[in-house]
Amino acid sequence: MLTVLMETRDDEAELAQTLSVLVSAAVEGLIADVVILDHGSKDGSARVADAAGCRFHTDWELQDVLRTVRGEWLLLLEAGARLQQGWVDEVLEYLATATEPARFSLVRRYRRPLLRRILSGAPPLEHGLLLQKRQALASVQPGMNLHALVSRLKLATLRSELVPARAAKAAVSIPAR
Repeated sequence: MLTVLMETRDDEAELAQTLSVLVSAAVEGLIADVVILDHGSKDGSARVADAAGCRFHTDWELQDVLRTVRGEWLLLLEAGARLQQGWVDEVLEYLATATEPARFSLVRRYRRPLLRRILSGAPPLEHGLLLQKRQALASVQPGMNLHALVSRLKLATLRSELVPARAAKAAVSIPAR
């Protein structure tokens, strides 16, 4: 089983999108719990998390949170990221056979242009991350957030695709006509 971890700050709509994709995995017993680490949201992020049955932390230390999660594996996502069809089966297979951290592949139309990838790199959680809890606990240091934890790891890449959070944020910020 795995625990989903997300950091948020005023990501109400994006959080709802990501949580809706996780429902099938929770029904299948893959997801043990979902933990939201908030950075001072002023919107309805806490209400969305509560309605979905998530634990919502406003004052947190990552090491303390990791000690309390139920899953032996962690799924780190950005609010707004949407895993695509087939991810549950691939993750179940991966958890049964692998020990190293892994990230998801981006949906082709959301991949950054090659030159931009080379020059600026991707945000640490843009591809999501699967990581054993024990590996995270061994790497985490006081004051660390999820981005800092991820940036230290060498990752395998899964075939399952993910729409990055930046796509959801762009859709939310387009004014309605």
